[in-house]
Amino acid sequence: MVQNEIRFLTAADVKKALPMSQAIEVIKQAFVFLSDKKAVIPQRIHLGIPEFKGDVLVMPIYLPDVERIGLKVINLFDDNPKKDLPLIHALVTVFDATNGQPIAIMDGSYLTALRTGAGSGVATSLLSREDSQVAAIFGAGEQGRTQLEAICTVRAIKKALIFDKNVVKAELFAKEMSNYLSIPIDVASSKSDLKEADIICTATNSAEPVFSDSDLKPGVHINAIGSYKSHKREVPSETIQKAKVIVDHRESCMTEAGDILIPLKEGIITENHVLGEIGEIITKKKQIRKTDQEITFFKSVGNAIQDLTAANEVIKAAKNLNIGQILRLE
Repeated sequence: MVQNEIRFLTAADVKKALPMSQAIEVIKQAFVFLSDKKAVIPQRIHLGIPEFKGDVLVMPIYLPDVERIGLKVINLFDDNPKKDLPLIHALVTVFDATNGQPIAIMDGSYLTALRTGAGSGVATSLLSREDSQVAAIFGAGEQGRTQLEAICTVRAIKKALIFDKNVVKAELFAKEMSNYLSIPIDVASSKSDLKEADIICTATNSAEPVFSDSDLKPGVHINAIGSYKSHKREVPSETIQKAKVIVDHRESCMTEAGDILIPLKEGIITENHVLGEIGEIITKKKQIRKTDQEITFFKSVGNAIQDLTAANEVIKAAKNLNIGQILRLE
C-alpha cells in the first residue's frame, strides 16, 4: 500500500477476516501483553453527552511489539435501542508506529463485540468448569451474541438461556443464535431459570444487578462485561464476596468497575479480593478454580489493547483475502 492510501473495512469485512476461534487466541496474547506491561495505554477519555444519554470513550494505545498505534472512538447512547438503533457506534484507526502513517480505518462496533466476546472466551476457558453445558446471557444485543459464540467455542454448550426485558429482541436472539450455533436457546421466563446455568454472561447497560445471588447454582462462572462506570454494576455484592475474582486490567477495574468498587465501598471485600489479571493467569499457568462448587468471576471493562491486537490481525487477514476498500487520502 502506498503512503497516501488507507484500507477501509466494514463490519462484514472484520467478521470475515477474524473468526471467533482465532480472535480468542489473539485476545489471549493481548491479555499477556497487558499484564506484562508491553503496551503504552493512557487512561481512556470519557466525554459525557448527558442531554442525549450518551457517553463517548476515546481509547489510544501504542504497542511496541507490533509497531502499531491504535485509536478507538466508541459512542454509547442509552436511548438508541428505543430508536431501533445500536447502543454502540465505534470506529478504530490503526497507524504505523515507525512513521505515523495511517494504515486502516474499520468498523469498531462489531470489532468491540468480537474482542469482548473473545475476552470472555479466554476467561471461560480458564475459569469455568470443563463440564459446563448450560449458558445464560443477559442482554440480547450484539455483545450478547458474541459472548454466547465465544462460550460455545471453548465449552461444549448444549443449551442456552437469554434474558432481556425486550421479549421481541430476546425471541429474535434465540431464533438467530440457535440457527447459527445449532443449540437450543430458550427465552427465560423468570430468574429462577438461572439455576440451570453453568456459565453466565452479563452484557447489559443496567445500573443495578440483573440477578440475585440466590438465583445462582454452585460452581457457576460469571463474565461481567456490560458495566464500565464506578456507580453501575450488573452483579450483586453477595456474589462478588463469595466469588474468586479475576479482572482484565487491575488499574482500569479499580477506577471504573462498579461491580467491584461498590462492594469495596460497602466494606465487604478488600482490594486483595481481586486475585489477579487474566494475563497473569495465562502466563503463570495458575489454577484459580480448585473445586466444582466454587464461583468464579471475570470482570472486564475493556481495554484498547484488545482493539489494537484484534484490528492488527484483521488488517493482515484483509490483505491476504483482498477485502476492504482502498481509499486515497489525497
